[in-house]
Amino acid sequence: MKILKSKGFFIKSFFLLVFLLLATTWIAYSFFEPFAYNFMIKDYTSRNKVASENTVIIAIDDRSISYHRWPWPREYYGKIINYLTEYSNPKVIGFDAIIPSLDKDNPESDKKFFQSVKNSKKLVVGFDAVTDYIEDLDRTKAYNKKFKEKLQTTKITPIYSVYLPNKYVGILESPPPYFDAIKYSASVKTTKNYRTDYLYNVDEIISVDGAYYPYLALQMYLVANNADEIQIYPNKLYIPKTKTEIPVGVSRNGLQTQLRFYKLKDEDGYTHTKYSASDIIRSYDAIKKGQKPIIDPKEFDGKVVFIGACAKAKSLSLEDALPTPIHTKQPGTDIVATNYDNIANEDFITFPTPLQVILIIFAITILAFIIINKLPFVPAIILLTGLYILYYLFAMTCYYAEFALPVTPPLAVLIVTSVFGYSYRFILEGRNKEKIKNAMGKYLSQDVMQNVVQNIDDVKLGGKRAVVTVLFSDIRGFTSMSEKMSAEEVSNILNEYFSEMEPIITKYNGVINKFIGDAVMAIFGEPIQDLNHPVNAVKCAYAMLKKVKELQEKWLLEGKPKIEIGVGINTGEAFVGNIGSEKRLEYTVIGDTVNLASRIEGYNKIYHTNLLVSSSTYNYISDIADVIKISDVQIRGKAKKMDIYEVLRLNDNNK
Repeated sequence: MKILKSKGFFIKSFFLLVFLLLATTWIAYSFFEPFAYNFMIKDYTSRNKVASENTVIIAIDDRSISYHRWPWPREYYGKIINYLTEYSNPKVIGFDAIIPSLDKDNPESDKKFFQSVKNSKKLVVGFDAVTDYIEDLDRTKAYNKKFKEKLQTTKITPIYSVYLPNKYVGILESPPPYFDAIKYSASVKTTKNYRTDYLYNVDEIISVDGAYYPYLALQMYLVANNADEIQIYPNKLYIPKTKTEIPVGVSRNGLQTQLRFYKLKDEDGYTHTKYSASDIIRSYDAIKKGQKPIIDPKEFDGKVVFIGACAKAKSLSLEDALPTPIHTKQPGTDIVATNYDNIANEDFITFPTPLQVILIIFAITILAFIIINKLPFVPAIILLTGLYILYYLFAMTCYYAEFALPVTPPLAVLIVTSVFGYSYRFILEGRNKEKIKNAMGKYLSQDVMQNVVQNIDDVKLGGKRAVVTVLFSDIRGFTSMSEKMSAEEVSNILNEYFSEMEPIITKYNGVINKFIGDAVMAIFGEPIQDLNHPVNAVKCAYAMLKKVKELQEKWLLEGKPKIEIGVGINTGEAFVGNIGSEKRLEYTVIGDTVNLASRIEGYNKIYHTNLLVSSSTYNYISDIADVIKISDVQIRGKAKKMDIYEVLRLNDNNK
């Protein structure tokens, strides 16, 4: 039964630990790891690599706003596109903007812009998908169909059954002239982390009304490489034309790719080479006039060009910037360009698999338990701290190598394992101490043991003088009787006899000081404080004699020998406390009071009595017991004779 209880405790503890580790890992991943990820990406991963020089940005920045007040006539966008289309040979152009309506004040400007879009064969423009309730659902459905037929230029095929959330109900409509001019279009939807409000991923593939569409950077990569097919696998996208693999995960918005950020180029949050849109427009106008441009169009030959707005003037709503691990306001166009570089160079952050994380957690847990069990508290804490520091340095190295090893879960696991380990160790030690205490209580009195435990830091030689009552009991003729029995029979009789006597002595606040062969020595009044100890000692002796009579009847039926006991009791002052040496102590009473009680017990043999008490004890029990006075007894070791008393019976109210 004890083994089963121990196993049950271990199994419960094991499952509790597993639950705590799972809960801790989930909490660490959900609430703390994103912040650790921010730090590691900013300080290690993003600093070890710069963005491609072949990916550049033309930004409508603060300088551009000073060129012409906002909002711009759309022909300015057209001039940028014309500059790249007519005088340069970029690999692909991305227009990171949404055109939701016509400019009624400048129809000619719109017309020029739409023509520029139509003339560019390498231009990919952004579209916005909507999730809100749409009043005219039929119109939205019709536009979705029209958009799909014209602008779903990429064949996106799930190779395996992959769940893709169909979050978006429709595509935000573009003006018909703009729609007719577009050749390639792609999603510009981005979603920040809902816990940290930072951007870590882009939605590489989204589903709109059941149709799949790629993100702007991905579509630009396809156009740049004359590819028109994407295959969806459970954990990746595959482009057969270039044999490119893009790691993805399913989110509530679509298939997401984790961004691999690059080293910042300026304080505005750009990681790519940036040109001011105003300089491009001036250069275009200069070329048209036969003048030297500010920026030579050849700089864009063979490059990937992104066009987007990000000016700091908030009143103009041009600050298209999002918080990322490397900057609190990284321009959105730069984020899209980052995604393009990730795809083009297959430059992605690698994450450990769930199995690898489990193995890491398991290894740290085992190491922590070994350290906790093998070392004292302070060295163990120092070593556990050192263990995490080493792990952190290893994680730092991994981040530098673009492998995002978890940072906070191992720390949380170490803390939980340490707390659990020391709690488990404390409970086990407590259980072991309780077992030892119970075991020692079979050799010492439980009350003496309790006194030692309560004063564990003050256990030493010495004691005090106190008035106590000492009881001695002895089995008559046991030596000669035991010679006729086997050792096992003797042991069985003694064990049963002592087992019956012990609870009686305890009931009357007595403490068994020792077993001496077949004799019992008990103390009343110490260490259990009892002002009525002489009376209780006599009541105890009377109950012991009564129990012996019951044993006689029982043993007679069992064929065992009949036994008789004699009891001697004395009350007086004695030394009570610890005697022995510094290494071996014994809690006992010593003094003439003890010797006299032992000798009084011996007179039971002479007077053929069962219960004798000294005159000092008699003074306390004279009104509760019927006694016979035995006068002028010569006690060995005493110069004067003294009276002792045989207790015949207790009054009915005191039995």
